[in-house]
Amino acid sequence: MWKSKKDNLSIVENFSAFFTFSLKFLNMFTGIIEELGKIAELEKSADGARIKIAAQAVTENTGEGDSIAVNGVCLTALNVRQNSFTADVSNETLNRSTIGKLNVGSKVNLERAVTPATRLGGHIVQGHVDARGKFLGAERSGEFWTIKIEFPKEIGQYLVYKGSIAVEGISLTIADLSDDSFAVAVIPKTWELTNLSALKSGDAVNLEVDVIAKYVERILLHNRGAERKEEITTEKLTKLGFV
Repeated sequence: MWKSKKDNLSIVENFSAFFTFSLKFLNMFTGIIEELGKIAELEKSADGARIKIAAQAVTENTGEGDSIAVNGVCLTALNVRQNSFTADVSNETLNRSTIGKLNVGSKVNLERAVTPATRLGGHIVQGHVDARGKFLGAERSGEFWTIKIEFPKEIGQYLVYKGSIAVEGISLTIADLSDDSFAVAVIPKTWELTNLSALKSGDAVNLEVDVIAKYVERILLHNRGAERKEEITTEKLTKLGFV
């Protein structure tokens, strides 16, 4: 039997504590892109790669070792200058994300980690890519765009209609959802200030699901002593009082 809203107060409190802890001690982003940067240099080695990114907005007030999300991937900023910074990228990150597909001249979405004074304009984004999706195309309607993304099966249980997802580090809302793809509406400003407009059909994109969905799943499994994963659905979340 599902618990009432009152019984699940501890779950809500857990989310509140996690959010507060994340702001103070962890790197966290909002999915609101600050700047469209460009890969200025790319040097690959057996251990990974070092990239130099031309940028201006995100280097302001950024110190050595601070975190910057590059296409939704949390990287450590090194050699920070007024108009550029560098970052080391491991082979695991190169293989798991679209960072490995970048070339000199590629445009990248950039966002600095939030601070306790930052307004949370998007949703909680950790900068940890869950999977790579496939860009299927974009359809224009006036000044707005609708883009369609194919996703792998393993993240399907975390996606819900009107829920949040980060695509290439951009906080977007799912406007349509099927078993293997979703569509998101993109406003003119986002289309202009991000690399979405440069994508071609078949291009890979970084996907990060809403971390709250993961915590809901983990808490429910722990509380019920489940021995196997059970899909999270809109109906179940409604019964729990989250929707």
